[in-house]
Amino acid sequence: MNGIILFIGLLLILWLGRSILIPLLVATFLWYLINAIATYFRKLFPFNSDEKRKTKPIVATIFDWTSNILAVFVMCVLMYFFVTQIQPMFRELVAALPGLQHRIIEFSHYVSQSIGLNFDVNMLPNVANIAANIGSSIAGIVTSTGMILIYMIFMFIEQSTFDKKFSALFPNKTKYKKVRYIIDSIDDNMKKYLFMKTLLSGITGILSYFWLQMIGVEFAGIWAFIVFITSYIPTIGAIVACGLPILYSLVTAPSLHQPILTAIGLITLQVVFGNILEPKFTGKTLNLSTLAILINLVFWGVIWGIAGMFFSVPLLVAIFIITAQFDSTRWIAILLSADGKIPAKNEDE
Repeated sequence: MNGIILFIGLLLILWLGRSILIPLLVATFLWYLINAIATYFRKLFPFNSDEKRKTKPIVATIFDWTSNILAVFVMCVLMYFFVTQIQPMFRELVAALPGLQHRIIEFSHYVSQSIGLNFDVNMLPNVANIAANIGSSIAGIVTSTGMILIYMIFMFIEQSTFDKKFSALFPNKTKYKKVRYIIDSIDDNMKKYLFMKTLLSGITGILSYFWLQMIGVEFAGIWAFIVFITSYIPTIGAIVACGLPILYSLVTAPSLHQPILTAIGLITLQVVFGNILEPKFTGKTLNLSTLAILINLVFWGVIWGIAGMFFSVPLLVAIFIITAQFDSTRWIAILLSADGKIPAKNEDE
């Protein structure tokens, strides 16, 4: 009974505190992503091993700062590209939505007459309402930009003091090693996941843009950006990434030639990058059950909407690693795993 009450209380906290927790989660995501990019930049410089860093700590520190600056620069370039290139396209697409809805209705009438069935137009999705709901969710995050930036600034300022705080929190060496092992495992796996996921999603988005641009699909930049963003959402993200541009091409193109090419190109990219390359590069990090991922996706989607779906996998990875470290919760990690293999437990008790 106590466990049920505790779970319900946790759900209420997550629901009622979403206006504070979602910006904090976004800031943590960006902070992690910048650190992940900086980590991979650092590997390109000399003195990237612990032994070499001890010989010339000042030079190693300079390289660390250079890596961090490069990572922040990459993030700023991406944000600038979004503001100057993608955002204007979104405004054009929103202006075209009423006409698109009319074309969808006309297309449904054509299909229903072709197959001889009566089709209720009210059953069709209202593109304008769907876009408005998605836009309101994104707007909620955008309006919290100031709070997100403040969170990020303080995370970077206090990043150097994290080790000292952990040492003070856990003066007992055994407990400290246990918590340190868990935090390091989450940190390493999360950085690897976020970096590889962002890299592969970015490549998928860029290739999608060139393909859609080549075959003449309107708003290719928006569809490519949607491919990039929805790649973070498991299963449903791939359906949305392919479905929206295919549907748009289907109702706007004069023939089936363009929709077929759109479907072939986007589905091929999703299969290659999402089903072949991504498991190869993040397989050790994401040894998670597909069913567990879907349930987790629905859970966080209900609690936090689109933002919850976006962060559902990183949150599940953290839960997976934490539950694997304690005897009382290892059964949860086993259920979450794809094949029963779970992260090694730290035996320094």
